[in-house]
Amino acid sequence: MAKTAAALHILVKEEKQALDILDQLKNGGDFEKLAKKHSTCPSGKKGGHLGEFKQGAMVPAFDKVVFSAPLLEPYGPLHTQFGYHVIKVLYRN
Repeated sequence: MAKTAAALHILVKEEKQALDILDQLKNGGDFEKLAKKHSTCPSGKKGGHLGEFKQGAMVPAFDKVVFSAPLLEPYGPLHTQFGYHVIKVLYRN
């Protein structure tokens, strides 16, 4: 079972905006550019890069997605106490 992962995410306040971003990604949009433009998370400045983190380091719902969603495909929206996330899992170890 994977113990670490790396992911990108875009955090927004409204589900509608997350769905719009997801549509843009599925139609060839650039994840990093969209993160820089829309994400309310400080990671947005880095194109949504969260770096590598250990399983259990993120809030449970986010952690569950990162350690189960298909790699390199936009996933979302996922609602947490922070807002709505669009997630792209880069790898798991």
